[in-house]
Amino acid sequence: MARGVTIDHVTFGYGGAPVLEDISLEVERGQFFAFLGPSGSGKTTLLRLIAGFGTPTAGRILIGDRDVTRLPPWSRNVGLVFQSYALWPHMSVRKNVAFGLERRKLSRAEIERKVADALALVGLSAFADRRPAQLSGGQQQRVALARTIVIEPAVLLLDEPLSNLDARLRVEMRVELRQLQRKLGITAIYVTHDQEDANAIADSIAVLDQGRIQQIGSPIELYDRPANRFVATFLGTANLIEGTIEPGGRFVAGGLALPTVGNEPGRACISIRPQDISVGPNEDGISARIAEREFLGNITRYHTRAGTQSIVVDVPHRRGMKAHDVGETIGLIITPSQVSVLR
Repeated sequence: MARGVTIDHVTFGYGGAPVLEDISLEVERGQFFAFLGPSGSGKTTLLRLIAGFGTPTAGRILIGDRDVTRLPPWSRNVGLVFQSYALWPHMSVRKNVAFGLERRKLSRAEIERKVADALALVGLSAFADRRPAQLSGGQQQRVALARTIVIEPAVLLLDEPLSNLDARLRVEMRVELRQLQRKLGITAIYVTHDQEDANAIADSIAVLDQGRIQQIGSPIELYDRPANRFVATFLGTANLIEGTIEPGGRFVAGGLALPTVGNEPGRACISIRPQDISVGPNEDGISARIAEREFLGNITRYHTRAGTQSIVVDVPHRRGMKAHDVGETIGLIITPSQVSVLR
């Protein structure tokens, strides 16, 4: 495996208060990696340590095989795209993109060539003489990307780069960002609190909470096989049900019983995604009463009560389909293979 970025037992804090605790992970060269977590989880702090804006209390950071732990930002060959874009308002697009190259004292001809190539790559060649205020939010984001990739960094760091965009433009930009990363073959690390962004864009995700890594894996791995309660609920909606696994594997909880869920008897929590539960007649499956109903366009979401348990069920919507009524009793069909056991 070719190394991109290695985080080796990194710990960091402010004034004795820990922000990151014993973080270790490996980002492969050319991989699109995401740090995902809520505010205060430490994801942006970890990104800034990679960029050189801070020094770990303990541990090492390597880019390739080079230990950069104590090197200043300008000696690391990384590019950072800020959440705010941080464009110079008095400079043209061309001058904004050229800024880093001018600081590196490249020749005028080489700067002009590299800037032209970078602007062409992000589709902004026709906007080179405009000021940032004359651009849309998506265009400003492209300028920030062009300014970063023009210096040809070994690693592209992206700190919540799409959070200032509206929903439609956000989806368009993350597709463009992914295509750009693939075209360049560059190692990219993307920080976000939005699980949809992380799932759509990343090859691999590290889920952080309270300064610790909760799980690392591909988006599908994390979604289908969460390691704990936090991962299960942070990556999408999940029904968490506390109960007991009996000898033989049956799970029981407040009038709810599921066969052959697990092999290890004892207290356990199971996770079931709403779309993994089928709805049938009352006599089929687990009897449940509909407490609330939400129409969400592509799905109808039912909030049900089965015994003492609250269970959310998502049913795909199709034109002409009759929805179940609030107060109606239905049958919930749960396939054991769709259940994750969390300890």
